[in-house]
Amino acid sequence: MNMKSFVAGLMMAASMLAVSNVAMADEQITLGRTILLGSGDHGAVIPLLVCRKTDAIRVKAERNLHLEKIKVTFNNGQTKTIHFYRDLKKNQHTDWRGFAYRRCVKKLEVFGNSDGSKAGVKVLGRKK
Repeated sequence: MNMKSFVAGLMMAASMLAVSNVAMADEQITLGRTILLGSGDHGAVIPLLVCRKTDAIRVKAERNLHLEKIKVTFNNGQTKTIHFYRDLKKNQHTDWRGFAYRRCVKKLEVFGNSDGSKAGVKVLGRKK
């Protein structure tokens, strides 16, 4: 094996790694963030300024919390309520909850309670 083919192979391998890392980074997008207070019956609203297309959502806890549900509003006005009813520890996330197909999300309303005075929540969408 000569030096030119070795360098060419190395460059090709490096470019493949870069492409796969970009593809993995595009796998999920942040739809929005909000804060849940200690207790309450009202959802924390996350309005999206720009419609975001996704076929599923998942929630990541930025502090310990009890997640009840998320009400998703689509650009055509339809809504879908996704029930979770689970406790999440800091940096833990739920599984993906899918829609029937890729939809344009306009607003999210997160219902739940924090273990402390407040807990941050990040809602992610899956990008394909």
